[in-house]
Amino acid sequence: MSVDLRPYKPEDFEALWAIDQACYDSEVAYSKRELQAYLKYPGSDCVVAEVNGELAGFCISAHEADRGYIVTIDVLEKFRREKVGTALINEIEKRLLRFGVKHVALETAVDTPASVAFWKRHGYRERGIRKNYYPNNRDAYAMTKTLHPDFR
Repeated sequence: MSVDLRPYKPEDFEALWAIDQACYDSEVAYSKRELQAYLKYPGSDCVVAEVNGELAGFCISAHEADRGYIVTIDVLEKFRREKVGTALINEIEKRLLRFGVKHVALETAVDTPASVAFWKRHGYRERGIRKNYYPNNRDAYAMTKTLHPDFR
């Protein structure tokens, strides 16, 4: 399976929103307004993954100075465990490095072992727990990674 990566285009919006709705519970998934805001946020960047011409997922990041943040990574279930998420995170980290980012942060739910394992495999480390970060009193791990210019 070949994963093709490309920058986000405004005409992708509805498909990306549908992917987000499919990937997360309704309490956690972004509203259209929230997703649009993240895509337009100063310093935001979005990479889209396609497999055989079909949108498979996307990753949104934001950055300011040497700090970056992974807003979301969404991969449709049928493309999971096919290296789509790895391709997305590798590309978004390369792009963050080009913007001068040295430190990347994110949150992921403590009750999603597959997500926690994914981030750990990609070098992210737990820095604490954010209590009640998600709806329904769900906690999140605050995770970080230091990017090195020679790591890619």
